[in-house]
Amino acid sequence: MKYIITGSLGHISKPIVIALVKAGHAVTVITSSQDRAKEIVSLGAIPAVGSVEDKAFLTSAFSGADAVYTMVPPAFKVEHWQEYIGQIGKNYAAAVKANKIKYVVNLSSMGAHMASGGGPISGLHKAEQALNTLTDVNIKHLRPSYFYLNLLSNVALIKNAGIMGSNFGFSEKKFTLVHPDDIAVAATEVLLQLNFTGHTVQYIVSDEVSTDDIAATFGKAINQPGLKWVTFTDEQALQGGIQAGLTEEVSKNYAEMGNSINSGRMAEEYWAAHPPVSGKIKLADFAQIFAAVYNGSTAAVPAH
Repeated sequence: MKYIITGSLGHISKPIVIALVKAGHAVTVITSSQDRAKEIVSLGAIPAVGSVEDKAFLTSAFSGADAVYTMVPPAFKVEHWQEYIGQIGKNYAAAVKANKIKYVVNLSSMGAHMASGGGPISGLHKAEQALNTLTDVNIKHLRPSYFYLNLLSNVALIKNAGIMGSNFGFSEKKFTLVHPDDIAVAATEVLLQLNFTGHTVQYIVSDEVSTDDIAATFGKAINQPGLKWVTFTDEQALQGGIQAGLTEEVSKNYAEMGNSINSGRMAEEYWAAHPPVSGKIKLADFAQIFAAVYNGSTAAVPAH
């Protein structure tokens, strides 16, 4: 079968490409970087260099595909982030429709049921809706939870202030985390089987914890047993993002996302259904990666 994989050779896409090629399938990888082309070829796949913002390019690149894996690459300099994310979804939908592709596995996010109030996740809602306009196409929306890797932003906070935190906090085990490797495993399984029909959602979670658990586990790993999680205000989160060098647009969206996490809206549909935790990488496992980064060994984190 012929697969199209977006996301270049990122944390999730690369393992998918490797697995599909190993299974004997033809794989084309969409990348915006010519520098990635050589590595893509070395993996046994075909590079298609271009931008997901270009519908004509996508339509050509998707030609002949049996199934596509779609994701919206990070874009931290755009002026209207949610609308941008939604537009990429429309671009994918147009390319899928033009090529009469029957299967789409779309990387979305927990919280993508929210049309507004979710920051970039509400952008992914728009992308889901764009794809869902397609008829006679089987679509599986993968909705992973909060990425472990996002917690690495706390390294500087711990070193500078002796705390970790965000504008959300949970004393009970109501905060869900996921590792990209677990997402890649789930996505690969879905892509290889292609046994889904209609438009469906699949949640992907590696662990369910409290934010106090995060601080305690990471504190132990970095030999700071008294480390605490502090819940900031939305304004503090906004200003912290700007001070960290993010644009005001991105900072506002991240603060809005944190607010929706804190209120419970982000995960309300997950907890209502509460599917089994499918991921294998637990908080204690990632704590070792966090400690390696904290201590200056960034080799512990795979390059994006």
